[in-house]
Amino acid sequence: MEEQRKAERYKRVSEQLQKLFTKTPDTIARMATVCALLQGKFDYYFWCGFYRIIDGQLTVSPYQGPLACLVLEKDKGVCWAAANQNKTIIVPNVHEFPGHIACDSRSNSEVVVPLHNEKGQVVAVLDVDSKDFNAFD
Repeated sequence: MEEQRKAERYKRVSEQLQKLFTKTPDTIARMATVCALLQGKFDYYFWCGFYRIIDGQLTVSPYQGPLACLVLEKDKGVCWAAANQNKTIIVPNVHEFPGHIACDSRSNSEVVVPLHNEKGQVVAVLDVDSKDFNAFD
């Protein structure tokens, strides 16, 4: 039953974001809106934000939660793994992920989703952390 409720909540959030995105084409405004909505709708989200690839570096962009690492060490951690492999990465226990970057030691699990431009190139990642282990599926 819990999985069904989670799926329904994600569907509602997706529909809400689609409507909100019609208000502006501005990428940063959309990123900020995503963070605010996700952080508000999912109580197990500890940190929710974006890292954009700027001049070859993953640089923090809009986010909700405690202070973040401003720039992530090149090719290290979950965010770079998702960007380099061009795939979503779910980490049930970040303390077991080789090269994990601990911006906040309270984070225990993570999901990172690569974002693409019109040409299909990875230009950013959506990074969500939880204090809970195995929070994402």
